[in-house]
Formats: sequence, C-alpha cells, structure tokens
Amino acid sequence: MEPKILIPVDDSPTARATIDAIIDQKSRFPKKLTLLYVINQEQLAYRMIPDFQLDMVKENAQKAGKNLLNKYVTTLSEEGFEPLTILETGEPRSVITSIANKDAFHLVVIGRHEGGGEIRDVLFGSVANHVLHNVRCPVLLI
Repeated sequence: MEPKILIPVDDSPTARATIDAIIDQKSRFPKKLTLLYVINQEQLAYRMIPDFQLDMVKENAQKAGKNLLNKYVTTLSEEGFEPLTILETGEPRSVITSIANKDAFHLVVIGRHEGGGEIRDVLFGSVANHVLHNVRCPVLLI
C-alpha cells in the first residue's frame, strides 16, 4: 500500500519551493499525492465588502483556488505524479490538521514561510508549526 501524502499549498514562493523539492526527490515519493488549498475564511470576511458582493468574492476565491491547484497538478503530472486535489474554505491551520487526521494521511509535507521569525511563531504560531504539533502523522517541513 502506498502512503497517503498531503501537501498543503498556496500561492507563495514557499509552496512553489515545496513542490520543486518534491520533484527533485521524486524517487522518494509515491506517484499519488494529495494537494490541499484552503481559502482563508478570515480574508473573505473583510468588513468593507457589501453583502451583495460577498457571493461574487467567494466565487472568485473558488476559481482562483481551482486555478492554482490546476497549475500545481500540471507541474506534478509532467513529472509523472498523479495528484489529487482538495479545495476547502476555512481557517488554514484548522482545515489542514482536520483533513490530515480525518482522512488518515501518513505524511504531511508543508513548507515553512520565511520571515516569520521565532518570536512571531512563539506568539502567534505559523501554520506549519500548528500542523506539526496537531496532526497524528509525521510532518516533513521544507
């Protein structure tokens, strides 16, 4: 049985570097990988958006998420992978840990954003740090 690997992604240099690292080490990974993109619910809750435009904003966020996932799918498929995708809305750290635990993934591969700093991570915690401490499976930080 191949291990189930979850790779949370976003549109950051860190996520792109994570995908590149997986490609560079492709002999160490199974062909089937699961990419997860979480639309950050907090960013959609901007108070200055009129109620009648909220649906349009959510729809555009869904389209952008699908486009991003498709871009990563294309990149990985060209390298011989068979990526699956999950698109969710919520608070990223909670959604990632919930899916990793609920769907019994064997490994989470996540990039750690640069520039946060240790003090910021201690006070607020990074998404990667939260995932590291709240999933039941091993976590590979890139």
